Amino acid sequence: MTDKADALLREALALSDEDRAELATSLIDSLDAAPDVDVETAWQEETARRLNDVRAGRAKLVSWEEARSNPRAIVNEKAG
Repeated sequence: MTDKADALLREALALSDEDRAELATSLIDSLDAAPDVDVETAWQEETARRLNDVRAGRAKLVSWEEARSNPRAIVNEKAG
C-alpha cells in the first residue's frame, strides 16, 4: 500500500462506524462500475435455487451463532 493509501486508511479508521460503512460501500461500488449481466443473472438463478431448496426442506439451516462460531466445521460437513 502506498503512503498516501496508508494515510487515508488511518483517517478512515478514525471515522464513525456509519461513516466507515458508507465509505466502504462507495469504494466497493467504484470497483464494480458496470455490472456483468451474466454474473447478475447467475446470482439471481442461484438465489432462486437456494430459496427453493430452503422451502422444500432440502437445505440444512444453521443459526447465525453456530455459523459464526464454527464456519469451518459447517463447510467441512458439506464437503464430506
